[in-house]
Amino acid sequence: MLKLLSSSSSCLRGRLHSLPSWPSAELGSPVLRVLGSLAGLTRPSSACRAFYSSDSGDGSDQVVEVEFMVAGTEAESSSAIVSTNPRPEDYLTVIALPLPHRPLFPGFYMPIYVKDPKLLAALQESRKRQAPYAGAFLLKDKPGTDPSLVSGSETDKNIHELKGKELFNRLHEVGTLAQISSIQGDQVVLIGHRRLRITEMVDEEPLTVKVDHLKDKPYNKDDDVIKATSFEVISTLRDVLKISSLWRDHVQTYTQHIGDFNFPRLADFGAAISGANKLQSQEVLEELDVYERLKLTLELVKKEIEISKIQESIAKAIEEKISGEQRRYLLNEQLKAIKKELGLETDDKTALNDKFRERLEPNRENCPPHVLQVIEEELTKLQLLEASSSEFNVTRNYLDWLTSIPWGNYSDENFDVIRAQKILDEDHYGLTDVKERILEFIAVGKLRGTSQGKIICFSGPPGVGKTSIGRSIARALNRNFFRFSVGGLSDVAEIKGHRRTYIGAMPGKMVQCLKNVGTANPLVLIDEIDKLGTGHAGDPASALLELLDPEQNANFLDHYLDVPIDLSKVLFVCTANVVEMIPHPLLDRMEVISIAGYITDEKMHIARDYLEKTVRDACGIQPEQVEVTDAALLALIENYCREAGVRNLQKHIEKIYRKIALQIVRQGASHEPVVADQIQSPPDGPAVVEVQLVDTDETQAEAVDKLDQSVVASKNQTAAESVEGNGHKQIPETSGEGVTIQTDLPDESTVAEVRVADADEPVDSKDAKETEKIQEGETTKTVEKVLVDSSNLDHFVGKPVFHAERIYDQTPVGVVMGLAWTAMGGSTLYIETTQIEEAEGKGSLHVTGQLGDVMKESTQIAHTVARAILLDKEPDSTFFANSKLHLHVPAGATPKDGPSAGCTMITSMLSVAMKKPIRRDLAMTGEVTLTGRILPIGGVKEKTIAARRSEVKTIIFPAANRRDFDELAPNVKEGLDVHFVDDYSQIFNLAFSDDQN
Repeated sequence: MLKLLSSSSSCLRGRLHSLPSWPSAELGSPVLRVLGSLAGLTRPSSACRAFYSSDSGDGSDQVVEVEFMVAGTEAESSSAIVSTNPRPEDYLTVIALPLPHRPLFPGFYMPIYVKDPKLLAALQESRKRQAPYAGAFLLKDKPGTDPSLVSGSETDKNIHELKGKELFNRLHEVGTLAQISSIQGDQVVLIGHRRLRITEMVDEEPLTVKVDHLKDKPYNKDDDVIKATSFEVISTLRDVLKISSLWRDHVQTYTQHIGDFNFPRLADFGAAISGANKLQSQEVLEELDVYERLKLTLELVKKEIEISKIQESIAKAIEEKISGEQRRYLLNEQLKAIKKELGLETDDKTALNDKFRERLEPNRENCPPHVLQVIEEELTKLQLLEASSSEFNVTRNYLDWLTSIPWGNYSDENFDVIRAQKILDEDHYGLTDVKERILEFIAVGKLRGTSQGKIICFSGPPGVGKTSIGRSIARALNRNFFRFSVGGLSDVAEIKGHRRTYIGAMPGKMVQCLKNVGTANPLVLIDEIDKLGTGHAGDPASALLELLDPEQNANFLDHYLDVPIDLSKVLFVCTANVVEMIPHPLLDRMEVISIAGYITDEKMHIARDYLEKTVRDACGIQPEQVEVTDAALLALIENYCREAGVRNLQKHIEKIYRKIALQIVRQGASHEPVVADQIQSPPDGPAVVEVQLVDTDETQAEAVDKLDQSVVASKNQTAAESVEGNGHKQIPETSGEGVTIQTDLPDESTVAEVRVADADEPVDSKDAKETEKIQEGETTKTVEKVLVDSSNLDHFVGKPVFHAERIYDQTPVGVVMGLAWTAMGGSTLYIETTQIEEAEGKGSLHVTGQLGDVMKESTQIAHTVARAILLDKEPDSTFFANSKLHLHVPAGATPKDGPSAGCTMITSMLSVAMKKPIRRDLAMTGEVTLTGRILPIGGVKEKTIAARRSEVKTIIFPAANRRDFDELAPNVKEGLDVHFVDDYSQIFNLAFSDDQN
């Protein structure tokens, strides 16, 4: 086998003089022709010096150094100097070199880097002693690692730090005897000769091992299978060389060191230049069976074919994409140039300038002078900037916003009070105070001829219509509407905008609002203003001060625009659930209108006039198909939807209509033409089959037999009972031989009526069901009408959520009904006190019911005041001094707090002390001081509504709350006996009077 190490890159072929005869090569000529032609080898023009080794008859290699001249140079002949070196098989002990990435195959060269100074010195010394051989062994991966995965767990530096036994254990047993061709610095060039196997370690530093020289197993070179496999390897190599330029580079690099090819060398050649991983390459190196080695190599080169095809498809796809984009770009540039030459289109800057001026033109007369000046300066700046610069985009966006704002463009307001009243009544029921305030605003605007912006804040529980009434106000005033929520807002830039220097800068919400609505006097609804957040980006509540302050918003300054904007004509409407959560400086600039919620009568009107119609249209149901009774709506409000708002009521009405829609669709699908054997029951529940027959009792069974068997088997008994029990059996008016069920046949003269009714509904409602009558061949269908009543309401919305708040029909001793405000509007609150035990001189009070700190303090105050009142009424009484009392406020799982239960607690304790129950129809509320004075409370409307719900006739309020009660609607106050007190002695007389109702 010839191995040529050229002294220059061009010295690849030449005429050798005085060389030993070449051994015959089975595949030498065809392979060299194929690979040599594809490698593009050229004739050298200089002298070369090379090493080669030839296989001798005993399998050993003889290395000969040859100096020769290539034909065609100045010297046509040269002398050959031959010197014999020691044979490779004489080296049974060699220095072990670790190869981190790939094994070295015989006949190939490999440059490696040796970082260990001692190892490098040993290699140099070995080369000087005419023993330029070492063992090249592939390094094993760390245990537990996947060789196919790339990771940075072990670098080349770490590999070079392996020493001695640790390095020995990491080496593969089979390697290659490598000739040290050259050493330049720390780079060592190795040329592979033959396979080796490590037997034992001789020395640790540098690592020296004993080796056995491995020979290929004997094989028959004339074996057809081996030949066929080798030819397939050659054919595959040829295909790869045609496709992959990378392989051509490999061949061009390695063929100068290969020499003649035979079967073993062909296998090594294919494995060496393939892209297989190191373990696959090591498997080929360790294989001594030539046929198996050829098969392994064939698998690797076949895989290279597939990889080359994938590479070619990827390259083709990317090339097509790039060429398409380049073509489009060139065509666009040519089109721009042609249009510019013909004057059909100006450049981008001129087009932008014209667009901005055209957009500004309608508002130029109303635009403030300082804004016009800024716009002109920016337009001039835009012409001087390069279109590719970042400043150009910033200026363009800035001009886009400046020219999009409706400077001085106001919508025409409608000051017709009658029209506004009609619109507000159409959209909302009740809310008299809110509507009155809007009408006042319109009236002032009509008298002045113009309207000023105001800041109105609607406060109240969820679902009372705070947001929707803002939309109605905008419609009544003929103003554009814009809504944004500030719930959880923590960035000041959302209100005031970003600085233009920031990447992705945008104006604030108000500038965006003006651009969207197109007018400078919209109605802006700021939702959830009581839920403002705070964060690292500033305090939005403080930023809203400038926006909502009437003295400042005429010159509102947005950080992005950096020019003043007049917002004085904007009508701001804010919504909040709890006014106390709004920052006080912000609240001071608002006009608060409280929406306490709706009483039952108002909810009935809203459900009937607004919600039911909206939901029915949304579900696609006709009015004649459904009837929801007033009793059903009342039960829905009282037992399912007691909260102050109507949002939950709307959800329940939607739930009813959805179920009705499903029922209608199911029944419509089952209502086929009724023939003798095709009467189906509705699939949505148990049904009662009602049969009307125009014949005697003897023919009834015959008619029933003609029904569908599945219906008759389960319900014939019920049908018979229904027929007889409801009196539907009729005496025939005409005679006939038989009875037939309704059909579409034209010769039917007898009428029978089959009605399918839901068993859950009352029998009386069956008259509203769909009936189908066929007489003389004519079919008449009426639309089925579903009746929703209080009796079948739970079928649509489930079991009631609320129950009667009145726990006791007759209040026992120590139990008093109080009134409380909740987020759902208002509720009654029982306070119970009982005596635990008598304790001489150790009177105490134990409190339960998950009470807050304020309410716990109220219990202590009530205990003290009750003791003083009892001593005043009964000077000899020692009840509080000698009794342990337990006060409880149901429900125990609900947190409660507030001072307004003070008078109720005193009354409960006195009731226990005097062993006297209070009036059953009495409820009270009020804060009590230690001297017995009654202080005012809040939520008068909600507490009054709660008292009416619990059938309370007599209510005790603090005298200071008389004005709040007088403002309530007459329907809320109707039928109530309200007493206003300022001292607890008045409550005592009312609660413990002898007139017990």
